[in-house]
Amino acid sequence: MTPLLAVRGLTVRYGRGRPAVDGADLTVEAGQIVAVVGESGSGKSTLAHALAGLLPDTARVTGGAITFGGDRVDGLRERGWRRLRGRRIAFVPQDPGTALNPLMTVRAQLAEALRLTGTPRPGEGALEDALGRVGIPDPAEVLGRHPHQLSGGFRQRVLLGMALAGRPALLIADEPTSALDTTVQKTVLDLIQKVAARDGTSILLITHDLGVAADRADRVAVMTEGRVVEEGPAERVLGSPAAAYTRLLLDSAPRPLTGPAPVAGDPLLAVRDLRKVYPGGRVAVEGASFALDRAGTLGLVGASGSGKSTVARMITGLLEPTGGSVLLDGVPVRAGRVQFVTQNPYASLDPLMSVGRIIAEPLRAGTQAQRRERVRRMLEDVALPPEVARRRPSALSGGQRQRVAIARALAPSPDLIVLDEPVSALDAVTQAQILALLRRLQDKHGMACLLISHDLAVVAAAAARLAVMRDGRIIESGPTADVLAAPEAPFTRELLAAIPGGVIRLRRG
Repeated sequence: MTPLLAVRGLTVRYGRGRPAVDGADLTVEAGQIVAVVGESGSGKSTLAHALAGLLPDTARVTGGAITFGGDRVDGLRERGWRRLRGRRIAFVPQDPGTALNPLMTVRAQLAEALRLTGTPRPGEGALEDALGRVGIPDPAEVLGRHPHQLSGGFRQRVLLGMALAGRPALLIADEPTSALDTTVQKTVLDLIQKVAARDGTSILLITHDLGVAADRADRVAVMTEGRVVEEGPAERVLGSPAAAYTRLLLDSAPRPLTGPAPVAGDPLLAVRDLRKVYPGGRVAVEGASFALDRAGTLGLVGASGSGKSTVARMITGLLEPTGGSVLLDGVPVRAGRVQFVTQNPYASLDPLMSVGRIIAEPLRAGTQAQRRERVRRMLEDVALPPEVARRRPSALSGGQRQRVAIARALAPSPDLIVLDEPVSALDAVTQAQILALLRRLQDKHGMACLLISHDLAVVAAAAARLAVMRDGRIIESGPTADVLAAPEAPFTRELLAAIPGGVIRLRRG
């Protein structure tokens, strides 16, 4: 039987350098879900774009063949790809915030997508049906909104509705849930799987999350340095991997801390009855209270919109509380004692400044030579070579940029570092490296860490104590091992159930 998609020896190059995709082989049968996993830079997104005819002008296919439905498509011109895309092959990009036009309503963008699939004048019923099929409860209302008026989960559903409107034979989804919290991620992946099963659509799922691949895929292909190093049934590849790189990916998955429960020590941070009400009356945080011991780590976990990032900004002084208090050693927080590491280092690092200037920016005392030496030591602490000081953020990988952000936070020797989703956008290998780096730095410098995350598996691997937020309130807290073993709040149990590949990520090891 002819497979729906067959890739044989595919090679893609950007310029004259090393191939981004190097002799890749891949097969997708009708009705099958195939996951392509690998770290950032492995070539998986370039592969996805090549299979959808969406490579940029700077890239070209220099070898191999792509066969779709029995026909060669790698030599198609743009007009030929347009006949395929939408009707037979659909593509869902990683970030709906940039993929959707901010100036157009959902109605206008969905109508355009339907016209491309062959429906010249889609009526209101067709538009509502397209959104209803991806689980949007009130399609008529959503059609009139702009993307910024929707949550991340709803924006991703709109993209899915647009991609699936033409009932394609193949859906290529490039990291479709990497920016979503675990509960919304589960909802979106459930929808993809349900719609695919109903319509007989095959799915090529590009992801850096082995848990997602374990939960959703029939087959898994593992990529590194542009090559597919292992491919086969998901149970075999993830259960008994043959390739050393696959074993590295599995070993990099977060594992819970082991050892006795932490004993309450000397409290450094005390948050009492913290409250934040925005203009218009929206309550973001209501009565949040917790303590963090000196040199300890507390994980603050919750879904998007739960208030955890608002708490982080009030602790760091970036946001004024409406009520309550934030005390460090019993007194209000002073400048320099608390530092903040944001979720997106690319947005928080000045693109016009060198890394050396970025790290030295919070330093006020000392001579220029002393500040240069401090920068050198900070780079050494985060395992970056001295020459990185001369580069700009755009010349660094995502993991390197996050290390620079951590080095900048460490430079003024703070007592507390607040990290807001520091690894959520990173692949499993880089994520494990950053978490190990934070543990090593904490042992060396003795600072406390407040780790904000939507991912219970990450928090379990890094924090001895845990607090769970929902709707602006802390609904459960305690030693991490105790909360995970016997969660009391229904929402905590929901977060645990939503962890993809739970067997791999929480029980393995």
